[in-house]
Amino acid sequence: SYTFSAVFSYLGGEHVISEFVQSMNLTPIQFLIMAQIIIFLLGWPLEWSEIIIIFVPIFLPLLAVFDIDPLFFGILVALNLQTSFLTPPMAMSAYYLKGIAPPELQLTQIFKGVMPFLFCVILSMVLMYIFPSIVFYLPDMFYGR
Repeated sequence: SYTFSAVFSYLGGEHVISEFVQSMNLTPIQFLIMAQIIIFLLGWPLEWSEIIIIFVPIFLPLLAVFDIDPLFFGILVALNLQTSFLTPPMAMSAYYLKGIAPPELQLTQIFKGVMPFLFCVILSMVLMYIFPSIVFYLPDMFYGR
């Protein structure tokens, strides 16, 4: 993933993507939702580290264009990655758990057990969109942003 990211950047892929996204005339919320959908879908087949190495360098320059705080975007990405690792069909964390669980525990039981946590993560993301100040509360308190 690091090699892909380096070659992609060297060949100017980030600029092509940046120009394409800017030509779509998206609002900041539309851009965030688009980025989150892409990251969510990629969370099924890819590990979190690969997504961070490949896609954050693509999205990071666009944050200034859409006037989005990088901290806010980072927290959204972190929650989104957690959501994609909990969601079937891939749900990597469910398969990890199945690997160490007793044999009588079925994968469908694990998926059912994950649903309340998945709901909490999705609710957290929705609340972040509605009340972005919840992301900045602790940093403001500690660092006086």
